[in-house]
Amino acid sequence: MVPDNNRNEVEDYKLTVQVPETAHQVSTDSWLQAGFVLTTGVNSVFVLGYSGTIMVPLGWIGGIVGLLLATVLSLNANMLVAKLHEHGGKRHIRYRDLAAQIYGRRAYTITWAMQYINLFMINIGFLILGGSALKACFALFNYEHTMKLPYCIAITGFACTLFAISTPHLSALRVWLGCSTVLSLIYIIVACVLAAKDGFQPLYRGEREPALRESIELSLIWIPDVLCGSDIFLCLYDNNDSDAVIGANAPPRDYSIHGESSSRIFTTIGASANLVFAFNTGMLPEIQATVRQPAVKNTLKALYFQFTIGVVPMFAITFIGYWAYGASTSTYLLNSVSGPLWVKAAANISAFLQSIICLHIFASPTYEYLDTKFGIRGSALQLNNLSFRIAARGGYLVISTLVSALLPFLGDFESLTGALSTFPLTFILANHMYIVAKKDKLSTLQKFWHWLNVIIFALMSIAATIASLRLIAVDSKEYHVFADV
Repeated sequence: MVPDNNRNEVEDYKLTVQVPETAHQVSTDSWLQAGFVLTTGVNSVFVLGYSGTIMVPLGWIGGIVGLLLATVLSLNANMLVAKLHEHGGKRHIRYRDLAAQIYGRRAYTITWAMQYINLFMINIGFLILGGSALKACFALFNYEHTMKLPYCIAITGFACTLFAISTPHLSALRVWLGCSTVLSLIYIIVACVLAAKDGFQPLYRGEREPALRESIELSLIWIPDVLCGSDIFLCLYDNNDSDAVIGANAPPRDYSIHGESSSRIFTTIGASANLVFAFNTGMLPEIQATVRQPAVKNTLKALYFQFTIGVVPMFAITFIGYWAYGASTSTYLLNSVSGPLWVKAAANISAFLQSIICLHIFASPTYEYLDTKFGIRGSALQLNNLSFRIAARGGYLVISTLVSALLPFLGDFESLTGALSTFPLTFILANHMYIVAKKDKLSTLQKFWHWLNVIIFALMSIAATIASLRLIAVDSKEYHVFADV
């Protein structure tokens, strides 16, 4: 037979690599679209909490060093997983498929359980944050006593259900990724600008006397001793923020790490779990499945995009927020900033809408599993397909919303998610799978490096799990179920 020299790379791939059955699309997206999916996850509404959940427990040195280390180590671990995508001559479009190929059938079930716990808890976080954004928006218009957090979480869950029904699979997010990027930029830029403004004008927080509320903006006013410690005080008064008094004689910001020694140890360990949670999706093979050939090369491009350009907004808002408010930074940064009401409302609405799009990304492996298992194929608008999505995805989101409203402790869920599943999936499993798959091609030094990662992150996972469970136990005593935090 005369070889066909005109065959291209994609045709060669089709002859050698098997693609598992799935009801969703495979090999349809560019590397840039995959890069935006990954970047959307990094700059999701969770970034509004990193100043409080990462920087406050770790401080300047620990926070900066930790974030930089987490960036490098996360990029390395994700690259390992991406390079194993076609291991054994078969395209592994799910994390559990890849684990089963390398370890055997038992690993399929264990990986499946870890991944879906990870994604379920991430979605709980998005529902809590979406509800928090909505509540903050209502609070700006003095409806916070009527619209409690559990109600706002329920509204977020309903909106997510509508979006899940109308968006059949991950590749269908094309235009929505652009919307998500715009929404992310709105709340990140607003938070950075308003926090920077507050940072250059140190704040006193307190209830003003009624007479002060009538002062004109940016005027010289008299402040009682109980607020500022001196009878005559030069200050700037912002009419748009009823609780902020901005003073030139304010004390320096507090960047110290508070708490007793034992408490600080646990919060530091919990913050380390938040570090890895910030960069990792736990579903890279599922995202890589949507990428056109050559899948490995294109996914590496997407990862370079995520960990260079994609992390800049996240670093900016994390550092600026902590610089502006120090140890008093809120776990939802928009609750700390002062500024025009309409600007803060726009940022909160953007955060609410972006959480809906992000939740769909992290719920897509669950949707793919259900659609494939029950044979949902063909047009997304067919009556049986539409009714199935309403029942299956609606049921999943009802359960997620109920759990979110029951225990709305956002920082604790970030820590527990990082401890239970992000550490094992992203670092332990990635490095060990690479050792097993490439054992004959690795040098002694390379094997030592990967085993060192496995051991260190296994110990960190155990410690972070204990710390996170302790934090949840403490918060459970302080807050009741369906708490309006």
